[in-house]
Amino acid sequence: MTDEFTPHPGYTLALPAQPRPIAVVGAGGIVRDAHLPAYRKAGFEIASITDLRRDRAQQLADEYGIPRVYDEVARAVAAAPRDVVYDIALPPEAHVDVLEQLPDGAAVLLQKPLGNVLSEGVRTREVCRRKGLVAAVNTQLRFAPYVAVARQLIADGTIGELYDFEIRVSVRTPWEMFPYVLELDRLEINMHSVHYLDLIRSFLGDPTGVSAVTVKHPEKSHANSRSDIALTYGDRPVRVVVSTNHDHHFGERYEESYIKWEGTKGAVRVQLGLLLDYPRGGEDRLELVTDDRLADGWRPVPFEGSWFPDAFIGSMSVVQRYLEGSIPSLPTSVEDVFRTMAVVEAAYTSAAKGGEPPAYDLETSKGPTEW
Repeated sequence: MTDEFTPHPGYTLALPAQPRPIAVVGAGGIVRDAHLPAYRKAGFEIASITDLRRDRAQQLADEYGIPRVYDEVARAVAAAPRDVVYDIALPPEAHVDVLEQLPDGAAVLLQKPLGNVLSEGVRTREVCRRKGLVAAVNTQLRFAPYVAVARQLIADGTIGELYDFEIRVSVRTPWEMFPYVLELDRLEINMHSVHYLDLIRSFLGDPTGVSAVTVKHPEKSHANSRSDIALTYGDRPVRVVVSTNHDHHFGERYEESYIKWEGTKGAVRVQLGLLLDYPRGGEDRLELVTDDRLADGWRPVPFEGSWFPDAFIGSMSVVQRYLEGSIPSLPTSVEDVFRTMAVVEAAYTSAAKGGEPPAYDLETSKGPTEW
Protein backbone atom coordinates (compact mmCIF):
# COMPACT_ATOMS: atom_id res chain seq x y z
CA MET A 1 0.00 0.00 0.00
CA THR A 2 1.42 3.36 -1.05
CA ASP A 3 1.85 6.05 1.57
CA GLU A 4 3.91 9.20 1.85
CA PHE A 5 6.51 7.63 4.18
CA THR A 6 7.50 4.78 1.84
CA PRO A 7 7.96 6.22 -1.68
CA HIS A 8 8.78 3.87 -4.52
CA PRO A 9 12.56 3.76 -5.22
CA GLY A 10 11.82 4.74 -8.80
CA TYR A 11 11.11 8.29 -7.65
CA THR A 12 14.75 9.03 -6.80
CA LEU A 13 15.36 10.39 -10.34
CA ALA A 14 18.45 8.26 -10.91
CA LEU A 15 19.35 7.58 -14.54
CA PRO A 16 19.55 4.03 -15.91
CA ALA A 17 23.03 2.49 -15.69
CA GLN A 18 22.80 1.26 -19.30
CA PRO A 19 20.42 3.50 -21.27
CA ARG A 20 18.49 1.92 -24.11
CA PRO A 21 17.75 3.54 -27.47
CA ILE A 22 14.36 5.19 -27.91
CA ALA A 23 12.02 5.02 -30.91
CA VAL A 24 9.71 8.05 -30.77
CA VAL A 25 6.26 7.72 -32.32
CA GLY A 26 4.68 11.14 -32.76
CA ALA A 27 6.22 14.48 -33.62
CA GLY A 28 3.76 16.92 -32.08
CA GLY A 29 4.23 19.80 -29.71
CA ILE A 30 4.86 17.74 -26.58
CA VAL A 31 7.66 15.83 -28.32
CA ARG A 32 9.18 19.06 -29.58
CA ASP A 33 8.88 20.94 -26.28
CA ALA A 34 9.53 18.22 -23.71
CA HIS A 35 10.44 14.69 -24.85
CA LEU A 36 13.34 15.50 -27.14
CA PRO A 37 14.83 18.29 -24.99
CA ALA A 38 14.66 15.94 -22.00
CA TYR A 39 16.32 13.04 -23.80
CA ARG A 40 19.05 15.29 -25.13
CA LYS A 41 19.71 16.61 -21.62
CA ALA A 42 19.89 13.05 -20.25
CA GLY A 43 22.12 11.84 -23.07
CA PHE A 44 19.62 9.23 -24.30
CA GLU A 45 19.99 7.87 -27.82
CA ILE A 46 17.06 8.48 -30.18
CA ALA A 47 17.01 5.68 -32.75
CA SER A 48 14.13 6.99 -34.87
CA ILE A 49 11.13 9.27 -35.03
CA THR A 50 7.84 8.44 -36.77
CA ASP A 51 4.87 10.59 -37.69
CA LEU A 52 2.14 10.48 -40.32
CA ARG A 53 3.42 13.91 -41.30
CA ARG A 54 6.90 12.92 -42.34
CA ASP A 55 7.94 16.53 -42.89
CA ARG A 56 7.22 17.34 -39.25
CA ALA A 57 9.23 14.33 -38.09
CA GLN A 58 12.07 15.24 -40.45
CA GLN A 59 12.25 18.74 -39.03
CA LEU A 60 12.76 17.39 -35.50
CA ALA A 61 15.19 14.76 -36.77
CA ASP A 62 17.31 17.49 -38.36
CA GLU A 63 17.28 19.52 -35.15
CA TYR A 64 18.15 16.63 -32.84
CA GLY A 65 20.34 14.50 -35.09
CA ILE A 66 17.93 11.55 -35.22
CA PRO A 67 19.21 9.14 -37.87
CA ARG A 68 15.95 7.54 -39.07
CA VAL A 69 12.59 9.09 -39.98
CA TYR A 70 9.43 7.16 -40.84
CA ASP A 71 5.79 7.83 -41.63
CA GLU A 72 4.66 4.28 -40.81
CA VAL A 73 4.97 2.54 -37.45
CA ALA A 74 5.56 -0.85 -39.08
CA ARG A 75 8.69 0.41 -40.83
CA ALA A 76 10.04 1.91 -37.61
CA VAL A 77 9.44 -1.39 -35.81
CA ALA A 78 11.15 -3.40 -38.54
CA ALA A 79 14.31 -1.29 -38.24
CA ALA A 80 14.33 -0.85 -34.45
CA PRO A 81 17.11 -2.24 -32.22
CA ARG A 82 16.11 -5.26 -30.15
CA ASP A 83 16.44 -3.39 -26.84
CA VAL A 84 14.53 -0.28 -27.94
CA VAL A 85 11.93 1.53 -25.83
CA TYR A 86 8.98 2.83 -27.85
CA ASP A 87 7.93 6.32 -26.77
CA ILE A 88 4.36 6.68 -28.06
CA ALA A 89 3.41 10.36 -27.83
CA LEU A 90 0.00 10.20 -29.49
CA PRO A 91 -3.62 10.86 -28.47
CA PRO A 92 -5.23 7.94 -26.62
CA GLU A 93 -7.47 6.93 -29.52
CA ALA A 94 -4.31 6.03 -31.48
CA HIS A 95 -2.76 3.85 -28.76
CA VAL A 96 -4.32 0.49 -29.59
CA ASP A 97 -3.48 0.59 -33.29
CA VAL A 98 0.17 1.37 -32.58
CA LEU A 99 0.48 -1.14 -29.74
CA GLU A 100 -0.85 -3.90 -31.98
CA GLN A 101 2.06 -3.27 -34.38
CA LEU A 102 4.76 -3.65 -31.74
CA PRO A 103 6.56 -6.95 -31.06
CA ASP A 104 5.20 -8.98 -28.16
CA GLY A 105 7.12 -8.17 -25.00
CA ALA A 106 8.24 -4.75 -26.21
CA ALA A 107 8.95 -1.89 -23.80
CA VAL A 108 6.60 1.05 -24.21
CA LEU A 109 6.07 4.50 -22.69
CA LEU A 110 2.58 5.81 -23.51
CA GLN A 111 1.44 9.41 -23.37
CA LYS A 112 -1.34 10.13 -20.89
CA PRO A 113 -4.30 9.87 -20.66
CA LEU A 114 -4.94 6.19 -21.26
CA GLY A 115 -8.28 7.06 -22.80
CA ASN A 116 -10.82 9.79 -23.34
CA VAL A 117 -13.19 7.52 -21.41
CA LEU A 118 -12.37 4.61 -19.12
CA SER A 119 -13.49 1.99 -21.66
CA GLU A 120 -10.66 3.12 -23.97
CA GLY A 121 -8.24 2.60 -21.11
CA VAL A 122 -9.62 -0.92 -20.67
CA ARG A 123 -8.88 -1.69 -24.34
CA THR A 124 -5.34 -0.34 -24.03
CA ARG A 125 -4.72 -2.37 -20.89
CA GLU A 126 -6.06 -5.52 -22.56
CA VAL A 127 -3.70 -5.14 -25.52
CA CYS A 128 -0.74 -4.60 -23.20
CA ARG A 129 -1.65 -7.71 -21.22
CA ARG A 130 -2.23 -9.90 -24.28
CA LYS A 131 1.04 -8.90 -25.92
CA GLY A 132 3.05 -9.04 -22.68
CA LEU A 133 4.25 -5.47 -23.13
CA VAL A 134 6.34 -3.74 -20.50
CA ALA A 135 4.08 -0.72 -20.68
CA ALA A 136 4.24 2.49 -18.66
CA VAL A 137 2.47 5.84 -18.89
CA ASN A 138 4.20 9.21 -19.06
CA THR A 139 2.76 10.56 -15.81
CA GLN A 140 5.70 12.88 -15.59
CA LEU A 141 4.61 15.22 -12.78
CA ARG A 142 5.58 12.40 -10.39
CA PHE A 143 9.17 13.07 -11.49
CA ALA A 144 9.32 16.86 -11.47
CA PRO A 145 12.50 17.83 -9.60
CA TYR A 146 10.72 19.88 -6.93
CA VAL A 147 8.22 17.05 -6.39
CA ALA A 148 11.11 14.61 -5.92
CA VAL A 149 12.66 16.81 -3.22
CA ALA A 150 9.30 17.39 -1.53
CA ARG A 151 8.63 13.64 -1.62
CA GLN A 152 11.88 12.93 0.20
CA LEU A 153 11.23 15.62 2.82
CA ILE A 154 7.83 14.13 3.53
CA ALA A 155 9.16 10.56 3.56
CA ASP A 156 11.79 11.62 6.10
CA GLY A 157 9.02 12.82 8.43
CA THR A 158 10.05 16.47 8.17
CA ILE A 159 6.44 17.69 8.23
CA GLY A 160 5.00 14.80 10.25
CA GLU A 161 1.74 13.07 9.34
CA LEU A 162 0.13 14.48 6.22
CA TYR A 163 -3.37 15.82 6.92
CA ASP A 164 -3.91 18.26 4.03
CA PHE A 165 -2.98 17.94 0.35
CA GLU A 166 -4.10 20.80 -1.85
CA ILE A 167 -3.45 21.60 -5.50
CA ARG A 168 -4.65 24.94 -6.81
CA VAL A 169 -4.42 26.34 -10.35
CA SER A 170 -5.99 29.64 -11.38
CA VAL A 171 -4.46 30.80 -14.67
CA ARG A 172 -5.28 31.52 -18.28
CA THR A 173 -4.49 28.35 -20.19
CA PRO A 174 -4.11 28.86 -23.96
CA TRP A 175 -5.97 25.74 -25.07
CA GLU A 176 -5.84 27.11 -28.61
CA MET A 177 -2.18 26.05 -28.71
CA PHE A 178 -3.46 22.46 -28.75
CA PRO A 179 -6.23 22.41 -31.41
CA TYR A 180 -6.78 18.69 -30.86
CA VAL A 181 -8.23 19.20 -27.37
CA LEU A 182 -10.73 21.85 -28.47
CA GLU A 183 -12.95 19.16 -30.00
CA LEU A 184 -12.94 16.80 -27.00
CA ASP A 185 -16.09 16.08 -25.02
CA ARG A 186 -13.96 16.02 -21.89
CA LEU A 187 -11.15 18.49 -21.43
CA GLU A 188 -9.96 19.75 -18.05
CA ILE A 189 -9.88 16.64 -15.88
CA ASN A 190 -8.76 14.30 -18.69
CA MET A 191 -6.00 16.52 -20.03
CA HIS A 192 -4.89 18.53 -17.00
CA SER A 193 -6.14 17.51 -13.57
CA VAL A 194 -5.20 13.93 -14.43
CA HIS A 195 -1.65 15.01 -13.56
CA TYR A 196 -2.70 16.02 -10.06
CA LEU A 197 -4.93 13.03 -9.40
CA ASP A 198 -2.08 10.78 -10.48
CA LEU A 199 0.40 12.68 -8.29
CA ILE A 200 -1.89 12.33 -5.27
CA ARG A 201 -2.14 8.58 -5.84
CA SER A 202 1.65 8.35 -5.94
CA PHE A 203 1.72 9.76 -2.38
CA LEU A 204 -1.43 8.39 -0.75
CA GLY A 205 -2.53 5.45 -2.86
CA ASP A 206 -6.05 4.86 -4.16
CA PRO A 207 -8.86 7.05 -2.80
CA THR A 208 -12.01 5.41 -1.53
CA GLY A 209 -14.29 8.14 -2.87
CA VAL A 210 -14.35 10.96 -5.42
CA SER A 211 -16.56 14.08 -5.50
CA ALA A 212 -16.32 16.62 -8.29
CA VAL A 213 -17.70 19.62 -10.12
CA THR A 214 -16.45 20.48 -13.60
CA VAL A 215 -17.91 23.16 -15.87
CA LYS A 216 -17.50 24.98 -19.18
CA HIS A 217 -17.00 28.68 -19.76
CA PRO A 218 -20.31 30.24 -20.88
CA GLU A 219 -18.75 32.06 -23.84
CA LYS A 220 -16.32 29.38 -25.06
CA SER A 221 -17.05 26.39 -27.26
CA HIS A 222 -14.58 23.91 -25.81
CA ALA A 223 -15.42 21.47 -23.01
CA ASN A 224 -14.96 21.81 -19.26
CA SER A 225 -12.20 24.17 -18.17
CA ARG A 226 -12.74 24.55 -14.41
CA SER A 227 -12.95 21.80 -11.82
CA ASP A 228 -13.07 21.08 -8.10
CA ILE A 229 -12.27 17.51 -7.10
CA ALA A 230 -12.20 16.12 -3.56
CA LEU A 231 -10.78 12.71 -2.71
CA THR A 232 -11.70 10.64 0.35
CA TYR A 233 -9.33 8.17 2.01
CA GLY A 234 -11.62 6.07 4.18
CA ASP A 235 -11.39 7.04 7.84
CA ARG A 236 -8.06 8.81 7.42
CA PRO A 237 -8.44 12.48 8.45
CA VAL A 238 -6.79 13.98 5.37
CA ARG A 239 -8.32 16.66 3.16
CA VAL A 240 -7.36 16.15 -0.48
CA VAL A 241 -8.55 18.71 -3.02
CA VAL A 242 -7.74 19.75 -6.59
CA SER A 243 -9.11 23.12 -7.70
CA THR A 244 -8.53 24.45 -11.21
CA ASN A 245 -9.66 27.53 -13.12
CA HIS A 246 -8.14 27.83 -16.59
CA ASP A 247 -10.24 30.90 -17.49
CA HIS A 248 -8.59 33.39 -15.13
CA HIS A 249 -7.44 36.12 -17.53
CA PHE A 250 -7.29 39.06 -15.14
CA GLY A 251 -3.54 39.44 -14.84
CA GLU A 252 -0.79 37.90 -12.80
CA ARG A 253 -1.57 39.50 -9.42
CA TYR A 254 -3.99 36.78 -8.35
CA GLU A 255 -2.79 33.94 -10.54
CA GLU A 256 -2.05 30.78 -8.59
CA SER A 257 -0.34 27.51 -9.42
CA TYR A 258 0.80 25.43 -6.48
CA ILE A 259 0.92 22.10 -4.68
CA LYS A 260 0.82 22.24 -0.89
CA TRP A 261 1.33 19.45 1.64
CA GLU A 262 0.49 20.24 5.29
CA GLY A 263 1.45 17.92 8.12
CA THR A 264 1.45 17.75 11.90
CA LYS A 265 4.98 19.22 12.07
CA GLY A 266 5.10 21.60 9.11
CA ALA A 267 4.27 22.15 5.46
CA VAL A 268 5.84 22.04 1.99
CA ARG A 269 4.73 24.19 -0.93
CA VAL A 270 5.70 24.03 -4.60
CA GLN A 271 4.94 26.81 -7.05
CA LEU A 272 4.43 25.36 -10.54
CA GLY A 273 5.95 28.19 -12.52
CA LEU A 274 5.32 26.46 -15.84
CA LEU A 275 1.60 27.20 -15.69
CA LEU A 276 2.03 30.91 -14.94
CA ASP A 277 2.08 32.77 -18.26
CA TYR A 278 2.22 29.49 -20.18
CA PRO A 279 4.19 28.57 -22.27
CA ARG A 280 6.82 31.10 -21.22
CA GLY A 281 6.29 30.22 -17.57
CA GLY A 282 7.07 31.93 -14.31
CA GLU A 283 9.26 31.15 -11.32
CA ASP A 284 9.39 27.67 -9.81
CA ARG A 285 9.66 27.63 -6.02
CA LEU A 286 9.98 24.97 -3.34
CA GLU A 287 9.49 26.14 0.24
CA LEU A 288 9.33 24.53 3.67
CA VAL A 289 8.00 25.68 7.04
CA THR A 290 8.28 23.65 10.25
CA ASP A 291 6.77 24.04 13.69
CA ASP A 292 10.18 24.04 15.36
CA ARG A 293 11.22 27.08 13.31
CA LEU A 294 7.99 28.99 12.83
CA ALA A 295 9.72 32.29 13.47
CA ASP A 296 11.81 31.70 10.35
CA GLY A 297 8.68 31.43 8.22
CA TRP A 298 8.76 29.72 4.83
CA ARG A 299 12.31 28.76 3.86
CA PRO A 300 13.51 28.06 0.31
CA VAL A 301 14.63 24.51 -0.46
CA PRO A 302 17.14 23.98 -3.29
CA PHE A 303 16.38 21.83 -6.32
CA GLU A 304 17.55 21.65 -9.92
CA GLY A 305 15.41 21.62 -13.04
CA SER A 306 11.71 22.04 -13.73
CA TRP A 307 8.60 20.15 -14.84
CA PHE A 308 9.45 20.74 -18.52
CA PRO A 309 11.65 19.12 -19.67
CA ASP A 310 13.29 17.48 -16.64
CA ALA A 311 10.32 15.44 -15.43
CA PHE A 312 10.27 13.67 -18.78
CA ILE A 313 13.75 12.34 -18.04
CA GLY A 314 12.36 10.69 -14.94
CA SER A 315 9.37 9.08 -16.63
CA MET A 316 11.59 7.49 -19.30
CA SER A 317 14.34 6.61 -16.81
CA VAL A 318 12.02 4.69 -14.51
CA VAL A 319 11.01 2.40 -17.40
CA GLN A 320 14.63 1.74 -18.29
CA ARG A 321 15.67 1.23 -14.68
CA TYR A 322 12.95 -1.40 -14.32
CA LEU A 323 14.08 -3.10 -17.52
CA GLU A 324 17.69 -3.28 -16.28
CA GLY A 325 16.58 -4.58 -12.88
CA SER A 326 17.79 -1.69 -10.74
CA ILE A 327 14.29 -1.15 -9.29
CA PRO A 328 11.95 -4.02 -8.37
CA SER A 329 8.73 -2.80 -10.01
CA LEU A 330 7.39 -0.18 -12.40
CA PRO A 331 5.41 2.47 -10.49
CA THR A 332 3.98 4.06 -13.65
CA SER A 333 2.84 0.83 -15.28
CA VAL A 334 -0.34 0.80 -17.35
CA GLU A 335 -1.85 -1.36 -14.60
CA ASP A 336 -1.17 1.36 -12.02
CA VAL A 337 -2.13 4.38 -14.13
CA PHE A 338 -5.36 2.66 -15.17
CA ARG A 339 -6.36 3.27 -11.56
CA THR A 340 -5.71 6.99 -12.04
CA MET A 341 -8.05 6.86 -15.02
CA ALA A 342 -10.66 5.17 -12.82
CA VAL A 343 -10.40 8.19 -10.50
CA VAL A 344 -10.81 10.52 -13.49
CA GLU A 345 -13.91 8.60 -14.61
CA ALA A 346 -15.33 8.74 -11.09
CA ALA A 347 -14.85 12.51 -11.07
CA TYR A 348 -16.83 12.90 -14.29
CA THR A 349 -19.53 10.56 -12.97
CA SER A 350 -19.78 12.57 -9.76
CA ALA A 351 -19.94 15.86 -11.65
CA ALA A 352 -22.71 14.52 -13.92
CA LYS A 353 -24.87 13.71 -10.89
CA GLY A 354 -24.94 17.36 -9.91
CA GLY A 355 -24.38 16.82 -6.20
CA GLU A 356 -26.76 16.03 -3.36
CA PRO A 357 -29.91 18.20 -3.60
CA PRO A 358 -30.67 20.09 -0.36
CA ALA A 359 -33.91 19.16 1.42
CA TYR A 360 -35.54 22.55 0.86
CA ASP A 361 -39.08 21.18 1.21
CA LEU A 362 -38.54 19.10 4.33
CA GLU A 363 -41.58 19.36 6.62
CA THR A 364 -41.97 18.42 10.26
CA SER A 365 -44.89 17.75 12.52
CA LYS A 366 -43.24 19.70 15.31
CA GLY A 367 -44.49 23.16 16.10
CA PRO A 368 -42.15 26.18 16.07
CA THR A 369 -41.76 26.05 19.85
CA GLU A 370 -40.78 22.38 19.91
CA TRP A 371 -37.37 22.68 18.14
